[in-house]
Amino acid sequence: MAVRTKWTVEHQCGHELVHDLSDRPADRRAGFARWLTERDCTDCWKAARDTDTESKEQWLAAKRAEEQQAAAEWAEKFDMPPLEGPERALDWSERSRHQLMTAAHTALVVEGTWDEADWAELEEKARTVTRAGWWIDQRDADGADLLELLDAATEQDHGTENPFR
Repeated sequence: MAVRTKWTVEHQCGHELVHDLSDRPADRRAGFARWLTERDCTDCWKAARDTDTESKEQWLAAKRAEEQQAAAEWAEKFDMPPLEGPERALDWSERSRHQLMTAAHTALVVEGTWDEADWAELEEKARTVTRAGWWIDQRDADGADLLELLDAATEQDHGTENPFR
């Protein structure tokens, strides 16, 4: 007598479906069918996943908007120049600059030994780096390393007042 290949499973969501388990070894079909009873059916699982994805996307969009507003307010308060680069990179680079500068202030001034004069010098150097891509490239850097990173910035990373350069 052959081990059956079709199993009727009542899923955790309450739906009852017939599953063809012929693609599984005969000695593993009963265990897999039991495992399926502890799960939602495919349709319910997909619906839950899609809802979860939508709520994550909404949460992420709200978080990005909040970060963007904080970055814009910070840039205005500390007289940071606008960044230059592709339109689609500007928001990301502004958030990256704000996060890195905040992390640097915490590491160097709040928790470190720098005074406000040291910090003002670093701020001036940061103002000269206006290439959006540079700030995005540094987004994972440690805040304590910002002075060294700014010193290593190339001429292409610095803005210019000359529009024909």
